[in-house]
Amino acid sequence: MAVIVTYRSDCSVIETLTGNIDSLGTDKEVTHNAFNETKTLNSGSTPPATKVAAFVQVLDAGAATIDLTALIGTNSAPVDGTGLKVQVLKFKNLGANTISLTPGAVDGYDIFGSDFKVTLSQNQEVLLYGNDSTPDVGGADKTLDLAGTTTQTCEIMIILG
Repeated sequence: MAVIVTYRSDCSVIETLTGNIDSLGTDKEVTHNAFNETKTLNSGSTPPATKVAAFVQVLDAGAATIDLTALIGTNSAPVDGTGLKVQVLKFKNLGANTISLTPGAVDGYDIFGSDFKVTLSQNQEVLLYGNDSTPDVGGADKTLDLAGTTTQTCEIMIILG
């Protein structure tokens, strides 16, 4: 199985300036796009991308734990991230109440440090790029916890390499 990832962090804004700005003539639009990023990741890139798991996670009684050594991939194939790093993580809250993502209480994966926490309201999403700087998945570094209320759902995509 080959994995090719197109990572985009893109937010382009067109700002129309008002007032007398003679040097712009009749075109008074400024496009802000210099901070956009596009990268292609695969097994030979730096950072590498070799495995993917994309799924809808249901919280049971307001909680769920994601084990990066026991993910479910395409067609229910097992995905074991042991020895790999989380290169990209996309998280979207589909529920009406907030959901928080943190390193697991047991064998927590400190994806962006032990104090990392992201809390999303309904339909908010976050895309995180690890750039090969996240820890290796393994033994005591393998779980992420989700906390919310009742039986909420969220979309999760994890790219490992």
